[in-house]
Amino acid sequence: MNKKELQERMTTFAVRIIRMVDSLPSTISGKAVARQIIRSGTSPSANYRAACIAKSDKDFINKLKMVEEELDENGALARYHYAKRDGESVTDSTLISRM
Repeated sequence: MNKKELQERMTTFAVRIIRMVDSLPSTISGKAVARQIIRSGTSPSANYRAACIAKSDKDFINKLKMVEEELDENGALARYHYAKRDGESVTDSTLISRM
């Protein structure tokens, strides 16, 4: 996968996150989780773009670590949402198939 393809995948992921957040319930917990998911789900795309224009190798690695952290947080939050909604634990593979 080249840089452009990964940028496109990151953008597609962000759009899917926005759609998922729009479908969350308007409960207190739903709104709180939605705010966190929207931030952690859309920032990897912007951070990856920033990494692509990094000023040094060290800057590039640092920005990619931010992408990794945000994606990890997003995965955890999505698991909480689906576990609460479906009453079951969620694995990485089932999480990916639901998004």
